[in-house]
Amino acid sequence: MVHSFIMVKTAAGESERLVDAIRGLTQISEAHIVAGDWDIIAELDTDEVYDVLKTSSSDVQGLKGVDDAKTYISLDD
Repeated sequence: MVHSFIMVKTAAGESERLVDAIRGLTQISEAHIVAGDWDIIAELDTDEVYDVLKTSSSDVQGLKGVDDAKTYISLDD
């Protein structure tokens, strides 16, 4: 199991709409609007690293209103 986090920066006024869209993605277990450098933090569990890449680069970054995203893979069990 690969546990990871996607930090998402959104266009102005898009966070609430996008957090719902991100929560609806199959691989996403949780997503929250946060204050700070990023607007949304999404948590996901996948079987393989490739699934993390697909979810981040295609599914999340493909949503209209996403300006930037960074993905972090957890190294602890």
